[in-house]
Amino acid sequence: MALDDQLVPGGAVLRALELSVRRKVDGLLAGDHRSLRLGQGTELAQIRPYVPGDDVRKIDWNATARTGQPHVRVHVAERALTTWLVLDVSPSMAWGTADRTKADVASGACLAIAHAATRGVNRVGVVTFGGPEEGYRPPTQGRHGLLAVSTTLRELRDRAREQPDGGAAREGLAASLRRTGRVARSRSLVVVVADLRGDAERSWRVPLLALSARHDVVVAEVLDPREQSLPAVGELTLVDPETGRLLRVDTSSRRLRERFAAAAAAERAAVATTVTGAGADHVVLTTAGDWLLPLASFLSLREGTTA
Repeated sequence: MALDDQLVPGGAVLRALELSVRRKVDGLLAGDHRSLRLGQGTELAQIRPYVPGDDVRKIDWNATARTGQPHVRVHVAERALTTWLVLDVSPSMAWGTADRTKADVASGACLAIAHAATRGVNRVGVVTFGGPEEGYRPPTQGRHGLLAVSTTLRELRDRAREQPDGGAAREGLAASLRRTGRVARSRSLVVVVADLRGDAERSWRVPLLALSARHDVVVAEVLDPREQSLPAVGELTLVDPETGRLLRVDTSSRRLRERFAAAAAAERAAVATTVTGAGADHVVLTTAGDWLLPLASFLSLREGTTA
């Protein structure tokens, strides 16, 4: 399907997605990232008897009236978590042979994560790479942060209409990770949403390693099934969307299909090893079937293991 038929901010598909996100993500993700220290906040921890030196403004008059003894409210201090979405908008993301394009999955994943990341006092910012311009939106709190992500996706859709070939890409993943490291000053959650293609040398490994040393990093790799296997449909002309290079192959050859599948699997395994070896968590989303539930389940499991 075309990008403007999927996940368009303000459209029926996006509204349905946001409802689905609220049901699934809110049900699977835990916590508002509160600190362990006690202090002024919005989450009531307990009511205890008053002791000299307590702030009289925190006296709970209902508890005082019930017990006949002064009681004060104690709150849990909230700790704002900043989440950075690092989004791949390169031409290869516009490709898809299953239920949707990779750009559709990436857009939906960003909205889902932004929805979860902007609860309470938490903030979300956006960095994009692979397009004709370096995209950046500073971290914004709450509903404004979610709106900023939606606005970014809408602008990307409009740009895709004007420049269907993506224009001349100026920045790859490696440079984008370095840029994210510069703008993310405090410890943050960084979520990279990309297809991790077009860089056989994986030059992004060192910048990812540096980013993981300072921040909590998740890499959501977006794949299409046809990138992993060739159909037996005779001669095909394959096009590299990043470079425009053409390659003609005869897919009726079983040996060719097996070699292609083996090479593709080996490449993805090497990418996964590089990601986890750099200290980042790794999840794979595909254009076929339900991508939201696997994403939410992964984040829920991860939340439990990092709590």
